[in-house]
Amino acid sequence: MGKLPPSLRTSKNLVPPVRSLLPNLQSSSHEPQSQQPPYHHQKTPKSTAHRPPPPPPITFTSPDISAAKTLFTSLTTTTKHPSLLTNRFCNKILESFTSVSSNIQDSIFLLTHMTKVNPLFTPDKSSYHILLTQSCTKPNSDLSNVDQVLTLMGSKGFQPDKVSTDIAIRTLCGSGYEDHAIELIKKLSQVEFTKPDTYTYNLLVKRLIKVQSLSSVNAFINEMKIGFDVKPDLVTYTILIDNVCNGKNLREAMRLLDVLKEEGFKPDCYVYNTIMKGYCMLSHGGEVLRVFKKMVEEEIEPDLVTYNTLIYGLSKSGKVKEAKKFVKEMAKMGLFPDVVTYTSLMNGLCRDGNALGALELLGEMESKGCSPNECTYNTLLHGLCKARQLDKGVELYNVMKEHEMKLESGSYGTFLRALCRSGKVAEAYEVFDYALESKSLTEVAAYTTLESTLKWLKKAKEQGLAV
Repeated sequence: MGKLPPSLRTSKNLVPPVRSLLPNLQSSSHEPQSQQPPYHHQKTPKSTAHRPPPPPPITFTSPDISAAKTLFTSLTTTTKHPSLLTNRFCNKILESFTSVSSNIQDSIFLLTHMTKVNPLFTPDKSSYHILLTQSCTKPNSDLSNVDQVLTLMGSKGFQPDKVSTDIAIRTLCGSGYEDHAIELIKKLSQVEFTKPDTYTYNLLVKRLIKVQSLSSVNAFINEMKIGFDVKPDLVTYTILIDNVCNGKNLREAMRLLDVLKEEGFKPDCYVYNTIMKGYCMLSHGGEVLRVFKKMVEEEIEPDLVTYNTLIYGLSKSGKVKEAKKFVKEMAKMGLFPDVVTYTSLMNGLCRDGNALGALELLGEMESKGCSPNECTYNTLLHGLCKARQLDKGVELYNVMKEHEMKLESGSYGTFLRALCRSGKVAEAYEVFDYALESKSLTEVAAYTTLESTLKWLKKAKEQGLAV
């Protein structure tokens, strides 16, 4: 970062926010190369002069099965060393065809043809998983093509297993067929060796929570638990809690927390951090503190994210003094405040109208070796303009401009209005130009904000509220 102007410094000990970017002048070519020890029995590399080149790869662009068969036959007959047509190579050919074909029967025909033309190719489990992936990319409404592949696997001596289940469910979810995934996982859960593991199960829950209602997801979880003995674990409940917190449904989050405990799981730090973050979104600092105390009572050790979330929630709710107490508590725990911690406190001070106090905190932050970021500067710029400290705001903006920092929409709009209120319309246009030049905002967003500010200025002048 750049040096703060003298008028912005609030104490003699203020360390200027400098972020030096030292070029990497030392090239690897100048580094001393290690010498090889004088071994007398070094292995000499095998000669590759007589090794035949591998056959060229095949990439299909058409689902024409006849052309595919002809091409593979031609490859087999023209290859001087058939041993190079390994299972891995042949599976790549099959995979290439399935990527352009939507007909699973054609892919099965090609696989059969490949085994007849090239006897050295013996389809393995990977071969049938390729077919399974194709069938799940575009499944029939009754999943008949998926069932066909699973049956074929079994008949060829490759019994579908948990890996097969994972491949099928992941492909169905990735292709947008969540309802089909639900039906298939119920079928596969009836047999022990195809019953999904926790990774596959939680993958599906995480996908369902994005596309279905919470009640539908809960119904699915209960059905899997009662009907198929597939039980949710800590990760499952964490996925649900994270979702309801993002939806600001903190009552449901606390209910799920109780359910989690009733099921015999101990919530971890991440779960509590997620719930605290949810209350922060609602500006409920008191609830954030309550959850924190509950977490400590259950002997779950807070981490840096926990303290930063708590300090942010308290600061946002106007409880800066209380938030500062936890900064000292962090140090006792061996956790030191970072840029998030200080920016949260500055945000709280600015909300209370104490922008100069936020500047003092910037000095403390710098003196402890913590460098501010763009968010820190935008928070201060917004706070200074709100507190009618425009001169200091302009100087801070010049530091940001000098070091090519981007403006956030909130600080940009507040800065424009403060400039216009003081009769500095030309300077407001210059800020508009910089916002476009630095790509801080889109042209439409930057212009719309400027236009609304100028309209506000016109009315403010008529009412005697601006110069």
